[in-house]
Amino acid sequence: MPSAENAILEYEAGQNAVSMAALTDTGDHKTFLSSDELWSDKAGYEAQVRPNGLETGGAVTPAASGSDDVVDVAALTCYLAGVNTNVAADTDKSITRGSTHNFTRHSVTVTSAGAIAVIDGTEGESFSDTRGAAGGPPWIPTGSIEIAQIHISDKTPAPIAADEIKQVPGIHREMYSYPTWVENRIAVENSVIGYAGVTFNAALPLIHSDDAGSTKAAKKVCASYATPEFAEIPNAYDFVRPATSYTVNSTQVYGGTVGSASRSLGGGSFSFSCRDGITDSLFAEEGSNLWFKFRPHRLKTPAIFCQGILGIKESFPAGDAISAECTISAEQEGKRVIS
Repeated sequence: MPSAENAILEYEAGQNAVSMAALTDTGDHKTFLSSDELWSDKAGYEAQVRPNGLETGGAVTPAASGSDDVVDVAALTCYLAGVNTNVAADTDKSITRGSTHNFTRHSVTVTSAGAIAVIDGTEGESFSDTRGAAGGPPWIPTGSIEIAQIHISDKTPAPIAADEIKQVPGIHREMYSYPTWVENRIAVENSVIGYAGVTFNAALPLIHSDDAGSTKAAKKVCASYATPEFAEIPNAYDFVRPATSYTVNSTQVYGGTVGSASRSLGGGSFSFSCRDGITDSLFAEEGSNLWFKFRPHRLKTPAIFCQGILGIKESFPAGDAISAECTISAEQEGKRVIS
């Protein structure tokens, strides 16, 4: 019978910081990946995800000057390529109405350089929701963010009215925090480890293009994070993977029983023989959220990865070795990885 005699258990003993960088769209415009397999979640090393978008301020209003075809933009903060950027208020930002047709849509944007700019759409005989179409909103450069649209239905110059300015998040305004996302600090499919990243709760709209729509893109998504460095836990034994357990509940009814199943996530655990139960290096990580890597054979690739808060309870018997029982309080099951 096989045993784990040659197994090895490692823990996240250090971190390597990765500077803010763009994540890669997988093609569904929801999941964006880094170039690393694991992201740390230890306090002080958590990932910082920064999609392009407005953070605060940036209200677009009819121009206080009362002049034709201009709007004012309030001061704002936004994220551009992962950098929190302050943009000063701007006034009398002008649009260009149609010369032949009445219907035009115009986008108020923040450029990649952090300046307010208005992009005019193509005039049309009616409004369109299609980017780049006649009467539709214009394409937004890939490094810019859209903060409002102006919908014009008359080519005659006039002051812009409040109801012509549209600022609904997700439709006319790109917010950095919308849609929301979850971090995938590990990604395993069919026992093959992939790259860590984020998944948004909705696909990001393809409103960005630098070539009039021939190539479309979602807004840029950037992140900084840390990758774990592993070190062996000496004299470890009895590793248990965090895993889901299933329970059957039943209710007796007339003529029989009705059953239902429930599931719960159980924590992981392991033990190790201590040096003295006080100065062992792992004790310094008690209460930290760490990665653990277990291999049933230290010279082979198959492994289990799990991430959770480390709990330690040491024991000092008079007639036996000092040891510690450790728990791994995880948010998800340990992942089995073959390659």
